[in-house]
Amino acid sequence: MNRKEDIIEINLGELLSVILGRAFLIISAGLFFALAGLFVSKFVLHPIYESTTKIYILNKEENQTVTYSDVQISTQLTQDYAELIKSRYVLEEVAQRLNLVDITYEDLADVLKVDTPSDTRIVSITAKDEDPLMAMKIANCIREVASEHITNVMDIDAINVAETANVPTKKASPRVGRWTVISGLLGAIIVAFFVVLGYLLDDTIKNSDDVERYLGLSTIGLIPLSLEEQGKKKTKKK
Repeated sequence: MNRKEDIIEINLGELLSVILGRAFLIISAGLFFALAGLFVSKFVLHPIYESTTKIYILNKEENQTVTYSDVQISTQLTQDYAELIKSRYVLEEVAQRLNLVDITYEDLADVLKVDTPSDTRIVSITAKDEDPLMAMKIANCIREVASEHITNVMDIDAINVAETANVPTKKASPRVGRWTVISGLLGAIIVAFFVVLGYLLDDTIKNSDDVERYLGLSTIGLIPLSLEEQGKKKTKKK
């Protein structure tokens, strides 16, 4: 078996001309998908709001000055605080206080995000919900319950509130602009892929170069299309 027969030769210039010839179709598909993404993100998907509260934790004894060692230890312990905030005890207590009967521990864990910026003693607690007011309530309640839990478990004197959660005025997701751009690019790429695939799978003979390429035969002459049409007209007259 000749391996050369399995090799597909791609003429980049011809491929580029095929893509440019289908440019209107590709652009139209991109615009259609972009409008679809815009419609879905704006009118179909439910908006999600995020509300954030922050706490400041410093592990120190009463009536003692804060040393650099205290700062380092507190910074290293922020990961421990984050795990305690996301614990089952805290989230179940939050659900009970807010009377969230239909929400389980796993549901609250999914809407909760805890960030611990490096080299800081601040822990950021973010809650998300379709209702902006409920997002604020969940975030503040998690902060209150978690502060009590951390104080008891870690034997900390107090946890300061660095920032309380407010009612968000702008939705966090879905982002209409991002959905529109990504959908448009995706639609254009999909159509361009099928255009290229169609070109690669098309093995029909179109010109003399294709005869030499696929059949290995040299063409002696070409019959213009206009002469063929004239011959057809003459046969019809007879």
